[in-house]
Amino acid sequence: MAIGLPVLSQQKAPNIAFKEKIYDFGRIKEEAGVVTHDFAFRNTGSQPLIIQRVVSSCGCTTPTWSKEPIPPGGEGFIRVAYNPRNRPNKFSKTITIYSNSSSGPVMLRIMGFVEPRPKTVKDIYPYEIDGLRLKTNHIAFTRTYKNQKKVRKDELINTSDHDIKIEFTRVPPHLTLKAVPQVLKPNQKGYIEVTYDASKKNDWGFVIDRVWLKLNGKEQSNSRLVISASIEQDFSKLTPEQRAKAPHISFKEKSYDFGKAPQRSQIEHEFVFTNTGKSDLVIHKVRSSCGCTAVSPKERVIKPGQSSNIKAIFHTGAYKGRQNKSITVITNDPDSPTIMLRITGIVEPPAEKK
Repeated sequence: MAIGLPVLSQQKAPNIAFKEKIYDFGRIKEEAGVVTHDFAFRNTGSQPLIIQRVVSSCGCTTPTWSKEPIPPGGEGFIRVAYNPRNRPNKFSKTITIYSNSSSGPVMLRIMGFVEPRPKTVKDIYPYEIDGLRLKTNHIAFTRTYKNQKKVRKDELINTSDHDIKIEFTRVPPHLTLKAVPQVLKPNQKGYIEVTYDASKKNDWGFVIDRVWLKLNGKEQSNSRLVISASIEQDFSKLTPEQRAKAPHISFKEKSYDFGKAPQRSQIEHEFVFTNTGKSDLVIHKVRSSCGCTAVSPKERVIKPGQSSNIKAIFHTGAYKGRQNKSITVITNDPDSPTIMLRITGIVEPPAEKK
């Protein structure tokens, strides 16, 4: 049966002509599953048309197509399947067709609107621990000042057929956790309240703690909660006069390129800096991006006008190719509280034996 595609003058090469290049699915329901549409085309050229490859703009869109050569005047299709699962609201995706057509690549587009499926208890509380379901197992405090105490809540529900008593174990001193209520009846909702006292945490920058839940007196193997924060010094209350007298860290260089080095060798470099401010500079923390790089500041407190260094040692190990390792320096400099240093270069594997 003819598709009713436009009739074009015969060309001395294959040519792909689509009946349509855009298709709107309209409103579709997420729970209905995958939807498909066939983009019909005709070879209006004078040579066989071969579809070489079809590329979609995302993994949610799966194309299939006519694999056999399409003779002159012949017809074929590009079938596009779209999976709306976990993709609510408006969508617009492209499919690019590569062939031996004289017209070059062709871009098709599908669009529509996904009506989200009703959320289940598992959707709302995706993390399950022996009948207790939580909204999240990672409580993030994000930026937290050293002199600050913050509170976060994590909602939960008892989906079991019995009461659940919630307790916590292996809790560090800077964290306080409590369940409200402590005993949840079947189908009852509650929350975990976490208080983070950064003044009691002997650390700086991005830090992670882990605590465990005890349910009805038993610690569960999968009951770990991750609690994170980014601890910073609070400079918001400094007056202009205090800022003028503050310390200031100035590095001679912030990046070191070691050029080329063999595997299983050691690269050492000292990042020299000076306190150009008017009060003591304090190095709160120095952290490398990987265990392959050891860092150690020569001094933690640097007087005004004094210079010092941070020694970095990069172990090339089994790395190969271009390397880019970072070192984070956290200080009491209000203008540069966090500085990133870098060690770059190429690690060469041993030459292959002939």
